[in-house]
Amino acid sequence: MASTTSNKAVFLDRDGTINNNSDYYVYSPDRFVFNPGVVETLAELTKRGYRLFIISNQSGIGKNLYSIKDVEKVHDFMKSELLKSCIEITCIMYCTHHPDSGKCLCRKPESLLFEKTIHRFTIDPKQSYMVGDSPRDIDAGKKAGLKGILIEANSDLRQILKKIK
Repeated sequence: MASTTSNKAVFLDRDGTINNNSDYYVYSPDRFVFNPGVVETLAELTKRGYRLFIISNQSGIGKNLYSIKDVEKVHDFMKSELLKSCIEITCIMYCTHHPDSGKCLCRKPESLLFEKTIHRFTIDPKQSYMVGDSPRDIDAGKKAGLKGILIEANSDLRQILKKIK
């Protein structure tokens, strides 16, 4: 019997793509604000059969500005808000390292978190996309075989819908 789970996915950066990051570090639910069009876009992508993943650099953890627990609270809040619109984020992966701490294979622009996620969830990279607000987001996605869509930070996410079939 064939699986009913989709092999195509949209990977998204978090800060600047999903949520406003004008303050740069967003590490508490009360500072988390969705960017325009996020709910509508993710609902439409879900309707089109895409699984949704978030891959994020969270270097504030490595700088001891906030904790993994803080990030998990933000993610729980974000997921619960999206579930109110029947939007499920399949998995959130994030790198806790700061670039000053040396070479890291999981920090974008490296692709390890993408590769792990693609393997774990049997995603077809040729049918999948990476959406982010930084060239390092797109570079990491491309290294993993994804098509990249670069957007302006904190812009309306609905603009990507015309680029994803």
